[in-house]
Amino acid sequence: MLAAVGVRTVDELLEVIPPHARRPSLDAPAGLSELEVAAEVVALASQDRPAGNGPFFLGAGSYRRYIPAAVPALAARSEFLTAYTPYQPEVSQGTLQAIWEYQSLIAELLAMEVANSSLYDGSTAVAEAAMLAARVTGRSRVVVSASVHPEHRAVLATYAKGPDLDVVEVADEAALLLAAPGAACLITQNPAFRGDIVDLRALAEAAHAAGALAIASVDPIACAVLEPPGACGVDVAIGDGQGLGIPLSFGGPSVGIMAVRADLVRQLPGRIVGATRDARGVRGFVNTLQTREQHIRREKATSNICTNEAVYAIHAAVYLSLLGPRGLAAVAARSALTAHRAAARLASIPGCAVTNAGPFLWEFTLRLPRAAAAVRDAVLAFGIVAGHPLTGDDPNELLVACTELTTDADIDALADALTRVLA
Repeated sequence: MLAAVGVRTVDELLEVIPPHARRPSLDAPAGLSELEVAAEVVALASQDRPAGNGPFFLGAGSYRRYIPAAVPALAARSEFLTAYTPYQPEVSQGTLQAIWEYQSLIAELLAMEVANSSLYDGSTAVAEAAMLAARVTGRSRVVVSASVHPEHRAVLATYAKGPDLDVVEVADEAALLLAAPGAACLITQNPAFRGDIVDLRALAEAAHAAGALAIASVDPIACAVLEPPGACGVDVAIGDGQGLGIPLSFGGPSVGIMAVRADLVRQLPGRIVGATRDARGVRGFVNTLQTREQHIRREKATSNICTNEAVYAIHAAVYLSLLGPRGLAAVAARSALTAHRAAARLASIPGCAVTNAGPFLWEFTLRLPRAAAAVRDAVLAFGIVAGHPLTGDDPNELLVACTELTTDADIDALADALTRVLA
């Protein structure tokens, strides 16, 4: 290579670099052996507190759920670890079939006609759904309820700047329905960010009467016990699939869910994997629809999302296949029953009250007599993660989540710690 560029030595190659900058003193400590590096990393890792190390009531979009050992074992099989993007079906059949299964499972779970092969997470799914609605209706006003996760609303606002969408946030579901005339879409979340169950039928009826699309961000596990969005007339169902066998992993990555009515299929972002047969009649799987701007669609692309969270989409497919309809419903029911026991116990503490206006599943809002953030920090000293302090009009509100992993002992420990801290 030196001969090709016309120099004799590496030093001659580097002559253009000032001498003082060639080997600067970094003031770094001496190198360590592999054993010493391993010990150092273990010491650093021991400073972290795993979610399962003590009672854990934090939710707000990411949930500690039980992941069967078969999920990571099957999802990590070599036939799924093919090309990053399965453009060449002849070498990507494992990945393509797994993604096709994922799409089929999500469509069935949400009672929708077609699902794509996932987006990045729940927040990008909200933004992509809004842009889809604007393309379909030719309108630019997007109305979103405050019941939608605040971080998802923030991502929507960022995405909206490119296509110049007018994002209007309203306080509640009643205001959302009234804002339908002239809107491209109405967006809500079920269960809502604060835990309340939302009437999706009313959303769909109001949106359709105004010529808008009804978009619902849903928890996929909740669809095992609540009427799914497709059955309520929702046009675009979105959500975050983190609860489907995906670990917390410090908050990500996750997998974004999107499913639509069949007539909206060509407006879906990302890609859709389809099943087919070759000239010999052998079943195979291919990328059927792709919207990426760098190939196929170019300036007609519906999105610049060009890939999917394939590894975690496969985790979700394996998880759903293992549990089946009854298993998933059992997870949802156990989580909800546990949350209602927790709500009753915590509401009995002097100065505390559950503030949800109606029914909830496994997440509820607890008003405390003091600032929720300070109480959360104080309870952490007992080895308990109490929940998520809400930032809004009432700084005393704490969002508490339970899952199938929450035990009665966990609830007792939280109640006792709260009683001591508030006293």
